[in-house]
Amino acid sequence: MRLLLKNCIALTDDGNGGFARLEPAFVGITDDTITYLGTARPAGDWTEKDLGGAILIPGLVNGHTHAAMTLLRGRGSGLPLHRWLNEAIFPIEDRLTPADIAAGNALAQMEMLRTGTTSYSDMYFAEETAAQLCLQSGMKVNLSRPITCFDDGEHAADSTRARESLELFDTWHGKANGRIRVDFAIHAEYTCRERIAREYAELGAARGARMHLHLSETQREHDACKATYGKTPTEWFRDLGVLNLPTGAAHCVTLEDGDIEILKAYGATAVHNPSSNLKLGSGFMRLKTLLDSGLNVALGTDGAASNDNLDMLEEMHLAAMIHNGALQDPTAIRAADVLRMATAGGARLQGREDTGSIAVGKKADLVAIGPNAPHMLPMFDPVAALAYSVQGSDVCMTMVDGRVLYENGEYRTIDADRVRYEVQKALGRLYGI
Repeated sequence: MRLLLKNCIALTDDGNGGFARLEPAFVGITDDTITYLGTARPAGDWTEKDLGGAILIPGLVNGHTHAAMTLLRGRGSGLPLHRWLNEAIFPIEDRLTPADIAAGNALAQMEMLRTGTTSYSDMYFAEETAAQLCLQSGMKVNLSRPITCFDDGEHAADSTRARESLELFDTWHGKANGRIRVDFAIHAEYTCRERIAREYAELGAARGARMHLHLSETQREHDACKATYGKTPTEWFRDLGVLNLPTGAAHCVTLEDGDIEILKAYGATAVHNPSSNLKLGSGFMRLKTLLDSGLNVALGTDGAASNDNLDMLEEMHLAAMIHNGALQDPTAIRAADVLRMATAGGARLQGREDTGSIAVGKKADLVAIGPNAPHMLPMFDPVAALAYSVQGSDVCMTMVDGRVLYENGEYRTIDADRVRYEVQKALGRLYGI
């Protein structure tokens, strides 16, 4: 297949941490890969696709979510994290069936494709349902089944959760030509014990796996770890060998300076989840400090129960705004910073170095943003518009590996009516609605 995208503004890497505006852009795609990029039409026979002046960006990568929690959207609003988990979330999660989780995952994929997400890093259980859905939908995903443990004597070999994680990795990692990947996951320091964390990390390292975890999400969590172990959660994970795996650390709200240096030394990625941290009152990541340190930072939505949506463009907007206000410095976080976090930063988090930017040789994971909505006019700077003006509803095309999965309200690979039916059936069973 040779597809030529034309009549668009392509945002490409300028080599200096920002984005260059290529206009008018022609983007040639052969099979799943970008093979031409320029302002003149390339020679040869192409199937042409006119994007109507849209902004073309790399696919958005949701660096941390719990996709099936779309079924818990809005549960426990107004509660702090630990009460939210124990009073509103865990009791419902205990009742979820694989069919419920499949319905929640399908709804999440619809929402993410609709708002420009091409790949996501998920942490949940019954993850084989998400893998099966990705075979059909065409999305990319890094799946993980997290372990938890409250028994100091438990071994990884005896853990049902660890066994499920290993089975998930051995069954699904690398499937669908690499679109489906499987990471290891430890839920958090406060929900795990030292022995099993160490043994589980060793199993992951032996498989060459990546790690996904929650880290220093609240001051309470951070301080309790120091009181119990005499070290921060980051130091705890480091000393157990967990950070020897390429690690995506979600939240990182209360990192100390030494923690940042540790994460950087181990090549970890901090995943910023501004909506979730704001809704749960968890605090503010020191985003400027992390970026200035050279640490890779990605962007995530967290689950829809603590957000309450999976719109990465909204996360970009918040990340671009709240830190400038908190620091009283309108130059602290640039629009280009948040776009890079949502694209190249997320691709690096997932170990997908073949995507994350619009360049020859990269996979054709692309999103087109319509330029004609009233809130988009006039548009002097498309990068600034993406951070400050764009809404999720402005996405007019989402493409993965050169294949259009969503376009102008139409899902090409998902039966939207069937998904809504299955979601309503799950809601009726869980809530009686």
